Amino acid sequence: MEIVILVAVLILLAETSVILVKTYTKSHPKSNRRKVYVDTSALIDGRIVDVAKTGFIADDLFIPRSVIRELQLLADGKDKDKREAARRGMDNASELERVVYCNVSILQDELDRTPVDERLIALAKENRGVICTNDFNLQKVAETEKIDVLNVNDLALAVRDEYAAGDRITVKITAEGSNKGQGVGHLDNGIMVVVDNAARSVGREIEVEVLRFMQTSSGRMIFARRATRKARK
Repeated sequence: MEIVILVAVLILLAETSVILVKTYTKSHPKSNRRKVYVDTSALIDGRIVDVAKTGFIADDLFIPRSVIRELQLLADGKDKDKREAARRGMDNASELERVVYCNVSILQDELDRTPVDERLIALAKENRGVICTNDFNLQKVAETEKIDVLNVNDLALAVRDEYAAGDRITVKITAEGSNKGQGVGHLDNGIMVVVDNAARSVGREIEVEVLRFMQTSSGRMIFARRATRKARK
């Protein structure tokens, strides 16, 4: 009887231990987040806020106090354009702190005479971090120091529109569209192409001229018309 009780107690302790380990693991997950130090230019630009709101940034973002001070100095300056840009930067910093998808903290770094760019380089090197900036010169300096850089301009370039109005492409019409006379096809990359006056071309490949390229949360779409033959020179 005593053996049975002892076994039952051991089983209960084992189950309790497993529950405690799982609870601790959930509340203390292993963090692979990068430490991203946000500079003045990125805050003034503001697109980092829009990117963060999509949930694509899951890192720990740090806004050094020296960056905030630089914005404050610019906001108090005599240059009207710089004042407006700095105030916009401070508003973006506040908005970034409210984004739920990433951890944003104001880093209490020293407020001395060290230039902000040098402070960011030092912080990134000491903490194996990344710098978020739109400043071309700062990016080049960081790269020479073997520091990774997040530049929203590079991101915008990577996801830029692939097709512009007037471009000519070839597409196979596979079905009629929802509107009268429309034909619908898809490019090899999956982009849907809606072509005016192409309903009778189902099953054929035709050349079309892009009217507009749309990017939505549900995907990319091209509206086009049948291309006319180019006049010979």
